Amino acid sequence: MSSAVDGLVTVPSVGHTEDVRDVPDIVEYRLYKQRFSGLLGLIILGIVTGMQWSWFGPIATNTADEFGISLNQVNWLGNITFCIFIPASFLVPIISSRYGIRRCSEMGGLMLLISAWVRYAGTIRSLSPQSAFVLLFFGQLFGAISQPVFQVLAPMFSERWFDLRGRTTATMAVVIANPIGSALGQLLSPLMSTPRQSILVLGIISTAALPAILLIFDSPPSPPTYSGSKPPLSLVSLCRAMLGISVSKEARMSRRERVDFAIMMLVFGSLEGAINALSVLSAQWFEPVGYSDTTCGFLGATLLLSGIIAAVVSAPLFDRVFTHIMGATLKVLAPVVSLAWLSLIWAVTPNNAAALFVLMVIIGGCSVTMLPLALELGVEVTRNANGSSAVLWCCGNLFGIILILVEGALRAPSTAHPPYNMHDALIFHGCVVMVCGSFIFFLRAKQARREMDEVMVEDIAPSSGADVLGSCPVTRFSRTGVPPSEMVEITDSPKYEARVSEDLPGDRQKRPSDNA
Repeated sequence: MSSAVDGLVTVPSVGHTEDVRDVPDIVEYRLYKQRFSGLLGLIILGIVTGMQWSWFGPIATNTADEFGISLNQVNWLGNITFCIFIPASFLVPIISSRYGIRRCSEMGGLMLLISAWVRYAGTIRSLSPQSAFVLLFFGQLFGAISQPVFQVLAPMFSERWFDLRGRTTATMAVVIANPIGSALGQLLSPLMSTPRQSILVLGIISTAALPAILLIFDSPPSPPTYSGSKPPLSLVSLCRAMLGISVSKEARMSRRERVDFAIMMLVFGSLEGAINALSVLSAQWFEPVGYSDTTCGFLGATLLLSGIIAAVVSAPLFDRVFTHIMGATLKVLAPVVSLAWLSLIWAVTPNNAAALFVLMVIIGGCSVTMLPLALELGVEVTRNANGSSAVLWCCGNLFGIILILVEGALRAPSTAHPPYNMHDALIFHGCVVMVCGSFIFFLRAKQARREMDEVMVEDIAPSSGADVLGSCPVTRFSRTGVPPSEMVEITDSPKYEARVSEDLPGDRQKRPSDNA
């Protein structure tokens, strides 16, 4: 059924019909201004959730002294995030598919609020050291549940609210919020006079960020693209498709697509896990060979800053200029990053800070640039925004846990030269990333979702005016990509027939002549 808005007829998306023949010749998609408020809300919440896991790193010694607990226990206040992220991230697609983006965000916000004040309850001075640690630990645990919510939702939100010229940029803006929050956490926590005061400040920041949930809406009245009009697919359907088990037509994946997504799991997981390991082990890598903790902090900041700059510059280009070379870009950048990680084996030596800073720039610039591309390409291959995002983030955290545990076990003894050096750990780290990254050359990376959207929107005729909800001007799309006035003359063209009759995931596209 169509509806009139500002004198214009809005026709339901093709994705909401059983047969293309039931759809009028003109389908209208809209961009709404509320997409920016929702994007801002996800960024704010992503930054705040990113603060929590890194908050205790710079004040680990002071926290141990203040609460009478060991440094190993303080380390677990950060490590719990990696452990909880994996099961929590699998819940996000289930909740968002069933209840929507807004309700899923509300649940993440609730976990954030609980974590803030359970953590602060652990600062009561009358508590024993172990009781205080239990409350701090559970506060971090609830915070760890909230963190994947605002990372996994990024591709689904961008698909629901943004068109082909903004999806990658929107995904980039949300996913880099978490590392920005991590950096802010390391910067702000040492500024307070005591760890107890620091924990109170974190609780206030977490609570103050909760109204940002009100900026997030589930979905627009009219979709921005054809794929944005489709109902979300479940995580179960993605798992079944990957295993080759029978699924609905919309969730079906070819054998080549299953191979591509498996390669992406391996490459994304190793590169993301490598950065996670660096964030935890950087001091243990660099300090034994003579670098100060300040230099270690600058190295991490250099990686993050270069990555943010590169992502902010590159993401809009992939939306508007380099629209069909995501796979080719990954094939160039992944080997470069892998070689940079491998070269740390020889670069981590005394008085070699300049080379280390150069390597951090290369690793950060290439890795963060690839982050939104990999997440978007995962959706292109699977047509499952929340499921593919959850699986890729889980792989990254799983690799991170493995690398941290193995490299900790590979630390040299006190009798080594220099004592407690991590040379063997760096060899393991570089080899894992290099081997996993080499699989990128087998990636085909067909952008099936984008091709499907372009078939639907190839011929665009902008219409003036905005709707009552404050949307951008309406854009009209021919369901066949051909202006109605020219349809009769060109439907016999072989090129046209090949284009509109191609089997694509989702509804089969038919020639207008099939309606006869």
